Amino acid sequence: LIVPNLASAQTGTIKGRIYNRINNEPVPFANVVIEGTNTGVVSDFDGLYRLDGLEPGNYTIICSFVGFEQATIEEIGVSPSKPVIIDIALVETANKLDEVVIESSPFEVLPESPVSVREISATEILRNPGSNRDISNVVRSLPGVASSVSFRNDLIVRGGAPNENRFFLDGIEVPNINHFATQGSSGGPVGMINVNFIRDVNFYSGAFPVNRGNALSSVMEFQQISGNDERFSGSFMVGSSDIGLTLEGPTGERSAFILSARRSYLQFLFQALKLPFLPTYNDFQYKHDFRINDKNKITLIGLGAIDDFALNKSVNDGVTDQEVIERNEYILGNLPVNTQWNYAVGAKWTHFSKNSYQETVVSRNHLQNKAFKYQDNINTPENLILNYESEEIENKVRFEHHLEQNGWNIMAGIGYQHVLYKNSTFQKRPIGNTVVTLDYTSVLRFNKYALFAQASRTFFGNKLTLSAGLRTDFNDYSNVMANPLDQLSPRFSASYLITPKFAFNFNIGRFSQLPPYTVLGFRNTNEDLVNKENGVTYIHNNHYVAGFEYKPNLYAKISIEGFYKVYQDYPFLLADSVSLANLGGDFGVIGNEPASSISDGRAYGIEVLAQQRLADKIYGIFSYTFVKSEFTDKNGEFVPSSWDNGHILNLTVGRKFVNNWEVGMKFRLQGGPPYTPIDRETSSLKEVWDVTGRGIPDYSRLNTERLPLSHGLDIRVDKTWYLGRMTLNVYLDIQNIYNFQNENPPFLNVIRDADGIPLTDPDNPQAYLTREVSNVSGTVLPSVGILWMF
Repeated sequence: LIVPNLASAQTGTIKGRIYNRINNEPVPFANVVIEGTNTGVVSDFDGLYRLDGLEPGNYTIICSFVGFEQATIEEIGVSPSKPVIIDIALVETANKLDEVVIESSPFEVLPESPVSVREISATEILRNPGSNRDISNVVRSLPGVASSVSFRNDLIVRGGAPNENRFFLDGIEVPNINHFATQGSSGGPVGMINVNFIRDVNFYSGAFPVNRGNALSSVMEFQQISGNDERFSGSFMVGSSDIGLTLEGPTGERSAFILSARRSYLQFLFQALKLPFLPTYNDFQYKHDFRINDKNKITLIGLGAIDDFALNKSVNDGVTDQEVIERNEYILGNLPVNTQWNYAVGAKWTHFSKNSYQETVVSRNHLQNKAFKYQDNINTPENLILNYESEEIENKVRFEHHLEQNGWNIMAGIGYQHVLYKNSTFQKRPIGNTVVTLDYTSVLRFNKYALFAQASRTFFGNKLTLSAGLRTDFNDYSNVMANPLDQLSPRFSASYLITPKFAFNFNIGRFSQLPPYTVLGFRNTNEDLVNKENGVTYIHNNHYVAGFEYKPNLYAKISIEGFYKVYQDYPFLLADSVSLANLGGDFGVIGNEPASSISDGRAYGIEVLAQQRLADKIYGIFSYTFVKSEFTDKNGEFVPSSWDNGHILNLTVGRKFVNNWEVGMKFRLQGGPPYTPIDRETSSLKEVWDVTGRGIPDYSRLNTERLPLSHGLDIRVDKTWYLGRMTLNVYLDIQNIYNFQNENPPFLNVIRDADGIPLTDPDNPQAYLTREVSNVSGTVLPSVGILWMF
C-alpha cells in the first residue's frame, strides 16, 4: 500500500535511503511498512523511500527485501517540526535466498558481541525518569551498572573502576562525555552529550569489538542523527540546570549539518540556595554529513566543553544554622578552584567497493585542566597549597577494511596515535606523618599503535554464529610496552539458537588498557619519569561471559548472564599504598604519583534482564545484578574494592496516554559500597590539616567499612502539543520523591572556637581537636523542562 502525500502542518514524515550495507548500492523496490498496520511504501530505483502524513507519535518500521535480512527500527519519534531521516542498511543473506525473508528483532544480535550488549534509543533517553536527558543516568538502569551515591555520572560496570570506559561518536573516539571530569578517570557530575543528536546507543559491558580498544569495563557507541536536509529547523531547551539551542539544515543537495550550544545557570541556583561552590558549564556539539557520491561519504563531528568551578566565600553570610555553617566551612577549606576545557573533533571517510567498504578516521582531542588552592582561601604566595595545570592532546588515525564474501564477515585495521602530555605541579601533600612538596614540570611525547582483525560466520542454517578476533596495542613510551606480543588480545564468541526464540551466547576475551597519562607522565624533582623506571605497563583483563536469551515476541526480551573478570598489572600507588582501581569516583586528579604495575583484581557476578520495548503504549525494563569486586591491598591480599556493591536492582516502567500524555517511574536499589576509614591521628596533625583540610584515608584498613543500602524513586510526567510545524514538550521530573537520605562516609573536621580558629588538642600540641561528622545527603529534587522544536 502506497501512502499518499498527506503531509500537513499537523503530520510528520519518515524518510531515508535503503542500501546494501557492504557496498552502499541502493536496494530498489524494498518494502517499508509501519509495524502493526498495512501502511507502507516501496523504495524507488535509488533506494529512496518516504512515509508522509503520519500522525505525531512513535513508530516502528520494518524493511524487507528478498535476499536480505529484515531490518526493524523501533521507537521513531515523529513530529511535524521536521522529517525524521532513517537510512536503512540491509544485510545480504549468506545463501542468496530467492524467496525467503529472514526476520529480525529490534534487539539486534551482533556476531562478534552476542552477549553484554544493550541498545538504547533516543526516545528511551528522553523519557527516562530522573535522568534529566543525561545518557549516563539512563545507562544506570541496565544490568551490571552501579553508581556512586554522590551526584556524579561515574559508570561503574561489573565491578570495574570509572576509568575503564570508552566512548565513540559515529565511530570517532571522544575521551570524555562529562563536565568537570576527573582527570585520570572518566566521570563527572553532568553529561556533555546533547540527546537531540542521538539516534541510538550501543552499550557494551563485555565482548568488545576488536576495533574498540583501550577499554576494560565498557564501550559506548553513540549513533547520531543526520541534520534536516529539507529546510532549516531547530529546538530550544530550558531544563533544570541549563539552557540550550540546536540548529540544523541543508548546506547543499548532498550535505546537512546539526549544531548545538548549551550553558548552565547552576551558579545562580547554587548561590540562591547558599551552597559553597558555584559551577558553570558550557558545551558545544556539531555534526556535518557530506554524501560525495554513491561510493564516498564524509562525516565531521565535534564535541567540546568549557567548565568553571568557583568558591562561594560569602556562603555563610546571614546563616545561623551551625551544622550548615560547619559543613560549608569544611567544603570551602578543602575544595580547590578548578577550571577545565576540552574538545574532540574528527572526520570519517567511508569508501564503498564491490564487496567491501573502508573507513578512515582522523581525530584530535585536547583536555586542559587547572586547579589551585590556598590555605584558608587567602590568596598569598605563602599560603599556596596547590597549583596544578595539565594538558592531554591526542592526534589519531584509524583505518578499517570491512569485507563480506562467501558467508564470511571480515574486518581488519590499524591505528596510530601521537600523544602529548604536559603537567606543571606544585602541591603540598602528606606522605605518612610528613608533608612534602611536589614541584615539577613534565612534557611527555610518545606514539601508540594498534593492529586488529575479526572474522565471523553463521553455520547450520543461521543457527550457529561464530566469531574470532585478535588485537594488539603497543607504544614507544618504554621497552616494557613496546613488544606487541605482550598485549595480544584474542577473543572468541559463539551464539547458538536452540529454538527460534531461545539462544545460548558465549564470549571469552583478553583486553588491554594503557594507564592514565597522569601515571605515565609523573616526574620527581629531578624530572625523572618515575613510573617508567618502575616498569609500569598495560593493564590486562580476561573476560568470561555466558548466558541465555529468550525473546517471547518482537518487543520483549529476557536474558541471564554470568561474568568473571580477572585483572592483572593494575597500577598500585606507592605513596598511598592503594590500587588505582579503587579511585576515580571523586573530583580532582588521580594517578599523579609514583606507581608500579603490581595490583591484581577480580570481579564476578550474575545479571538478569527483562525488557519490554514500547508496545501497546506500555514499556518497561527490570534488571538485577549480583556482583563481587576485589583488588589486592598493600599486603597482596584480596579485599573488597570501592565498587563492590553486591546487589543492584532497577525497575523502570511507563505508559503513554491519550492526548500525548506520558507517565514514567524508576526505582533503584543498590547495596552499600565499602569505604576506607579516616586516619584520625595523622589527619589531626596541624601540618597535615593545614594543607589538606580533610581527613586522610587509612589505607592499612582499606575498605573495611561499608555503607548501608541505598534506594530511590523518580517520577516523570510529559505532555506534548503539536502547533502547526512546531512541537512543544513540557515535563515535570521529580527525583527521590520520598526523600530517601543516603548515608555517605563520615568526614573529619576540626573543632573551632567562636572566631572560627581551630582548637589545639590539649594532649598533643602538634594536632588540632577533631571530630567525625555524619554525612547524609538526599532531598526531593523537582525540575521542570521545556523543549520547543521549530
